[in-house]
Amino acid sequence: MRHGPLKLKAQLLCGDAIAIGPGKADLLEAIDREGSISAAARVLGISYRRTWLLVDEMNRCWNERLVATGRGGGGGAAVTPVGREVLAAYRALERAVDGAIAGTEAFAFLDRALRDEPLPRAAG
Repeated sequence: MRHGPLKLKAQLLCGDAIAIGPGKADLLEAIDREGSISAAARVLGISYRRTWLLVDEMNRCWNERLVATGRGGGGGAAVTPVGREVLAAYRALERAVDGAIAGTEAFAFLDRALRDEPLPRAAG
């Protein structure tokens, strides 16, 4: 979420792996909408291999799989009911974080103190 110059992103970690974050949430939504991992990859503009790695990582991080894939050449993929619940809870968390920063004194100070653009690099 971006508020002017401030960008916060919620990430849930499983060890050193990101179990879910903004990109993986977007991926779950794309798989749910498109019904396939390859179509989701195309829509999001990322490689099929990268998409598979992200799905695999998500599935390994949760007690139950978030994405079910077709077996035996049938193809297709679907976000599982648990995957939909995780996605909904994650989006609710994002909204809560967004609401928590709005109007805070700390954000107002940082917003005032931050330049619109960095100064040019010093010649040297």
